[in-house]
Amino acid sequence: MSSKKQQSKKAEQRAGRRVAVAEIPQRRYWPYFLGGFVALVLAFWVYEPALSGPFLFDDRYLPFGSPTFPVDTFLAWLKGVRPVLMVSYWVNFQISQYRPSSYHALNVIFHALNSGLIFLVARKILQLAEVPQPRQDLLSIFAGALFLLHPVNTEAVAYVASRSENLSVLFFLAAWTVFLYRPAAETTWVRAITILAIFGAAALTKEHTIVLPTVLLLTDYFWNSPFSFEGIRRNWRLYAPTLVGGILAAVYVVRLVRGNTTIGAGIKDFTWYQYFFTQCRAFWVYIRLFVLPVGLRIDYDFPISRSILDHGAVLGLAAILAVAGAAFYYRKRCPLAAYGFFTFVILMAPTSSFVPIKDLIAERRLYLSMIGLLFIALEFLRRVDVKQKAWMAALAGVLVLAGVATYIRSFVWSDPRALWEDAVAKSPGLARDQFQLAEAYREQGDCAKALPHYSRSAELDSRQRRHSYWYPSLFIDWGLAYDCLNREDEALAKFHQAVALKPTAHAYSQIGMVYGKQKKNLEALDALQRAQHIDPSFVMTYVYMGGVRQNMGDLGNAIASFRHALALDPHNEAAFQSLQNAEAALANRQ
Repeated sequence: MSSKKQQSKKAEQRAGRRVAVAEIPQRRYWPYFLGGFVALVLAFWVYEPALSGPFLFDDRYLPFGSPTFPVDTFLAWLKGVRPVLMVSYWVNFQISQYRPSSYHALNVIFHALNSGLIFLVARKILQLAEVPQPRQDLLSIFAGALFLLHPVNTEAVAYVASRSENLSVLFFLAAWTVFLYRPAAETTWVRAITILAIFGAAALTKEHTIVLPTVLLLTDYFWNSPFSFEGIRRNWRLYAPTLVGGILAAVYVVRLVRGNTTIGAGIKDFTWYQYFFTQCRAFWVYIRLFVLPVGLRIDYDFPISRSILDHGAVLGLAAILAVAGAAFYYRKRCPLAAYGFFTFVILMAPTSSFVPIKDLIAERRLYLSMIGLLFIALEFLRRVDVKQKAWMAALAGVLVLAGVATYIRSFVWSDPRALWEDAVAKSPGLARDQFQLAEAYREQGDCAKALPHYSRSAELDSRQRRHSYWYPSLFIDWGLAYDCLNREDEALAKFHQAVALKPTAHAYSQIGMVYGKQKKNLEALDALQRAQHIDPSFVMTYVYMGGVRQNMGDLGNAIASFRHALALDPHNEAAFQSLQNAEAALANRQ
């Protein structure tokens, strides 16, 4: 009898397990795949105008753009301060070499993936904030979609050199997602190591991601036993090695900025505290760009606050402190907004606090920190019935407007002329913008239109007494514009001005080039020999020297010069064509 009862009990347990299993709804993954596909299609649609655009501005100064960069040696791509970033460029180079199409496409793919990770992060935080389930999905979808379509992100996506932004953010968000979606409050060793590995990839892509541990600490404080340090204590497996890694990362960043002329102590235009005062004002500009993204541009004419009272910096700082105090005081009543504000401050800190950076404002800095502002927006939206038709229509309208604005803004990033015309129209007092617009006109053959912008750039730079690092190059390119118009004497005058400012192989080679065109061969050779003495590796010196020797009938030495140029840069088309012509002339002579 006892045996029969035991068998009956086991049968009931098995039946109960079957019922329990049947009652657990199976997780459906197809909506996620469908959402990812839609995000990718939308991303390619809004950035379609920029996909066929050329390399712009700093794109052309990426390491593989140098004629001496060993593109065929994989290890060469790993050298430098951002090896993970360079590996991504190596992938592009294998696909399309120097054609920019695949570089743009991969940026867009990374951006679509980031929007998906924003969705996952927002969804989990909304769950921790105990937002009702029907609203969790809708609000997290809105957050991911707004990030995907927001026009302020165009610089980080359409600009190849900003790959450092969207790829580093991809790793940053991936590590954050792995941290959030742990099955228990405590992080296991395996998960901690995984997070640290992804964090390392982020830091080796761009240094601003070193604040990830601070964001994770904030997250544990707010949500892992809300508003207590218990969650931080539980996750010692993650934070103990992170502390060591943080110290190493700090040492790495200090070494990186030392001697750099565009970041840190190498900047002579302002001090660290003047940069901080300026950023107290810029902080609110970034928030305005998120809420009302009008007047977007690649370069902002933003005055420096030399003191705490200059340009209202004290008001900006007071407002930041007031909002921070309010966020902490109301952290339990408005947890999403408080968490979002402190997250935004943390994510902005590497670029917009005490470490001076040449560009006082850059739209790409919002790419990482935007998620903090999204949480503030979600705090408001969680308090309304977003499932009502009016609210659904309003949210959809915001996304449509954002998508259209991004599509229109993408046209600006499709052509250097359009980019710098837009910049000059919005910031006419910046010497760099005038110079870059002149460059765009000259490179497209509109040399006459370039001349007044070179003049305006030189005037502005001289008036501001900055004498920027590109200032001598301005006169070289100004001279090239005159040479393009066959105004050789005026071209020589500009080249000599460049030499007076900074004697370089480039400047002397241009003097030799013009003298060669004027058949002043001895003067040309003298200038080219000066160029060779300054920098024996400057390729065009030998191209022009070969041309001068060919003018003098010395075909043997001309051919030797062209071959030497090709030895320095096998891809130099001018040297290749000149060598063929010289060899043909020598063959005809014989």
